[in-house]
Amino acid sequence: MPEKKIYNILMYSHDTYGLGHIRRSMAIARHLSGSEVNILILTGSPIAGRFSLPEQVDFVRIPGMIKKTNDEYRSLSIRIDPDQALHIRKNIIQATVEAFKPDLFIVDKEPLGLKKEVLPTLQWIRAFLPDTKTVLGLRDILDESAVVCNDWKTRDVYRYLDELYDEIWVYGNKNIYNPITEYNIPALIQPKICFTGYIPRKLWSQGIRKKIRKRYRIMKEDIFILVTAGGGGDGCELLDHYLSMHDFFPTSLPFKSLMITGPFMPKSSREKIKNRAKQYGIKTQPFHPRMEQLIAAADLVISMGGYNTICEILSQRTPALIIPRETPRKEQLIRAEKLSQQGLIDYLPWSTVSAQLLRDKIITILSSSDKYVDSMTNFQLSGLDTMQNRLEYFRESL
Repeated sequence: MPEKKIYNILMYSHDTYGLGHIRRSMAIARHLSGSEVNILILTGSPIAGRFSLPEQVDFVRIPGMIKKTNDEYRSLSIRIDPDQALHIRKNIIQATVEAFKPDLFIVDKEPLGLKKEVLPTLQWIRAFLPDTKTVLGLRDILDESAVVCNDWKTRDVYRYLDELYDEIWVYGNKNIYNPITEYNIPALIQPKICFTGYIPRKLWSQGIRKKIRKRYRIMKEDIFILVTAGGGGDGCELLDHYLSMHDFFPTSLPFKSLMITGPFMPKSSREKIKNRAKQYGIKTQPFHPRMEQLIAAADLVISMGGYNTICEILSQRTPALIIPRETPRKEQLIRAEKLSQQGLIDYLPWSTVSAQLLRDKIITILSSSDKYVDSMTNFQLSGLDTMQNRLEYFRESL
């Protein structure tokens, strides 16, 4: 009997900054990997190596780049011209595809890659690897409708979606937010779209909850609030709001707190946050590789509501207060509004936050936490199962 062919999946994650893209890619890779499936992740994340990798999953690091404006990037670590860095990235992407010969190529969020760096590779795949399936993976919400439509029209993205992609996976629910209508997806492209549902994370047991709380000296009767700024590059103000609430109510807040500043928060800002937090016995740390475990241990999570944090909150069924950023894009605000309408989370618009309102909102959510837990328990997170079904279909069609 002939040996079954190993199925190669290549995932591209441009990762200009933050944790979102690499965390989403890792979650997908963990689920789709197996004894007969190799997964290779192309990533620009400088901290990709800090995540544990399952068997038959590895990554190729391309030079990191960081966005200065919507159209301007610079090298993240090495001091070279941005065009030179982009040239290196393009060559690594192309060489990896030619050597790895993926059966499935998944591009995260950016249809053409950073500054169109994936476009030549997608065209090469169409010409020389005609059996390779190409998939664009989109988070539930990208930005305001007008912004996305204008960007895609300017870069001729609609044409490339038709010519270069076999499927478009939307990691969200159509009834919550429908990019087909919001982003004016042409009728010709619509059959390619597969709504996977949100991407779940492992549901951790009560044993893990107890272990984490013990590690941070949080007793069973304590109220544990986890405050996370995601990658941290733009999260300082969120943490400042939380500490300002303690400044205003220095002796009357019955919480124990842990603040995750994020690895990309500038060191000087991180130190200021740490020193302020110490006054109130609040622990801080820059990074935790298993955020979902901390979320499982918490009684309330406060965050800006990035896609991955939301998926972790929904998976662990932990009540959450979202304070979404509104610049440079409205993605987090839109997501908070939509999920709040479903009764899954609560949120405060950025411009309304004050020490008194923040305290009142926290107390209100904690007093009705069962309501949020019930809503999350009844909310289906189908993302990984749907992707697994699509993978099995692709493999059977070889």
